[in-house]
Amino acid sequence: MQDIAAGDDPQITAALRVITRLDADVLLLTGFDHDVLGVAATEFAIALAASGIDYPHRLALAPNTGIPTGRDLDRNGRLGEARDAQGYGRFPGQAGMLLLSRLPLGPARDLSGLLWADLPENHMPVDDPARDIQRLSTTGHWLVPLTLPDGRQITLAAWAATPPVFDGPEDRNGRRAGDEALLWAQLLDGALPDHPAPDSLVLIGLSNLDPTDGEGPRGAMATLLAHPALQDPAPRGAHGRTEPAHQGDPALDTADFAAGIGGLRVDYILPAASLDVTAAGVMWPGAGDPLLEDLAATSPHFPVWVDLALAAPQSP
Repeated sequence: MQDIAAGDDPQITAALRVITRLDADVLLLTGFDHDVLGVAATEFAIALAASGIDYPHRLALAPNTGIPTGRDLDRNGRLGEARDAQGYGRFPGQAGMLLLSRLPLGPARDLSGLLWADLPENHMPVDDPARDIQRLSTTGHWLVPLTLPDGRQITLAAWAATPPVFDGPEDRNGRRAGDEALLWAQLLDGALPDHPAPDSLVLIGLSNLDPTDGEGPRGAMATLLAHPALQDPAPRGAHGRTEPAHQGDPALDTADFAAGIGGLRVDYILPAASLDVTAAGVMWPGAGDPLLEDLAATSPHFPVWVDLALAAPQSP
């Protein structure tokens, strides 16, 4: 929060320019550190307002990242490390989520306390050392009502999952990332009796899974993309890159990782099938665009955007 208030951090300055250029009505930021009083979120909103974009409505629930479990989750013989927390984190709240909106946000339903073992048809390792206490959500799973100007509501289903790497042959992180995506499919299928699915839903977040390339259970994301209650707008970037070793269309990539991994599609906005999508894209411009420098300074992930036509229903 001190870096935001100081106004001289190059990454933050670049992020402010990117967000101002994006000019979204609703924006989910992942990897945003959480503090109990919400000071960092407030300071960031103030900085955005000074840059010309105002988000009067904000939500930043406490994430699972950094919450100690008291167990040796990575089985390295040491306790209290970042990988031993409910979600990877050196301190509680590291790399949380921040939802910014021009439209009013209603009371959120927080599914982040759901135990991984309690998810129907989960893929948790049977010998996991924290089976009785491990939460499914690495960061969080939120259901947030968004009130439209005409008074109707749609619900944002926000999440940020673990990368499906940095584990061993048990594939704990890969299994978890897959189940973090499949939680939404379970919700839509009515398999979570304590959490009924909203009528108008928009999934938005970081699954860290590509349906055709990279590490992790690709079928989990493919299942979600093909769910009949959802639609995939297939947002595309204009970078013109090629990925000869990959099966997926590189125009759909949303992140560019280190050499040996390359571009992957890991960030998503999936509206309900009943909603009217008018446009979609990835803010990943071609070579020579000055915006590229700011994007590269901000994150290896590039912003994904979707435009929805949310006209009021016609009177009979």
